[in-house]
Amino acid sequence: MHKEEVAMLNDSKVFSGYSVADMAMAKQFYQDVLGLTVTEDWMGLKLTFSNGVVVFLYQKDDHVPATFTVLNFPVDDIDSVVDDLTTKGVVFERYPDMPGGQDDKGIMRGKAANQGPDIAWFKDPAGNILSVLSS
Repeated sequence: MHKEEVAMLNDSKVFSGYSVADMAMAKQFYQDVLGLTVTEDWMGLKLTFSNGVVVFLYQKDDHVPATFTVLNFPVDDIDSVVDDLTTKGVVFERYPDMPGGQDDKGIMRGKAANQGPDIAWFKDPAGNILSVLSS
């Protein structure tokens, strides 16, 4: 492979994707709970964000949830977003070994501890880990 061929990938309209167990549940969650723009075709779901980023979700019968964060949502006011998602039924994950711990909302307050952003993790219906964060 030539360097020019690899460099061409830099101009590719790259997107990311991950699997879900049930397309209907995923569509309802990402569209109705998270309020994202979701389109569906024969291959799966496409989440399209206002900055042009696209994330593709596809159904996999033997789906195994990701054990790491697959999608991060930077937000200005993490407390209001966590509160809003909580009222919509989202449950925030608790990680007992988290340095500095998490508050009663499930937010790790990294900024106050000088350990990165404030961040809270939650799962989609397929068990994939998502986060909201504020730096």
